Amino acid sequence: MNILLIGPPGSGKGPQGARVAAALGLKHISVGDVLRAEVAAGTLSELLARHMDRGELAPAELVIQLVVPRALAASSRNGYLLDGFPRSVAQADEAHKLAEPARGRPNLVVYLDAPEHVLVERLLARARAQGRSDDTEEVIRHRLQVFAAATAPLLAYYRDQGLAQVVDATGRLHEITEAILALAAADAR
Repeated sequence: MNILLIGPPGSGKGPQGARVAAALGLKHISVGDVLRAEVAAGTLSELLARHMDRGELAPAELVIQLVVPRALAASSRNGYLLDGFPRSVAQADEAHKLAEPARGRPNLVVYLDAPEHVLVERLLARARAQGRSDDTEEVIRHRLQVFAAATAPLLAYYRDQGLAQVVDATGRLHEITEAILALAAADAR
């Protein structure tokens, strides 16, 4: 099974991705983690750090180059849970072209939905707890605007394919996980 977990910053993609991937035996691939690791390793660090510090999306070509091979490798085994990718219809189309020959397309797309005030509150709390430089209130609000503009059409794109499901991301961690697992179980039938 291949799952895309999409949602605005602060919607819980990371925690849910780890929990659901572990429950289903899937490889969890977090785009944010991949990008932060590239910055920490010094690989393409200046380019990525500049985008991330401003709350902007990393260049699509670069994200595709870093993420799609990992997803295709995982797809050839037990499958993947990819969180934070794609972020635009253009990225989805490009990933589709690369994944189709290897049968690496997603089976399910889960959109984690939460109101903006909840997202801002969560991200500010995370910034305090983790000392993340990319989570100032100004950058958070900008990231949410960028996300909404780039990703809103993506949900419609996957709905048109019959893949998208929306999960309320304001509940308790285990309730959200159970909702996603129920969608995966229904999809597997």
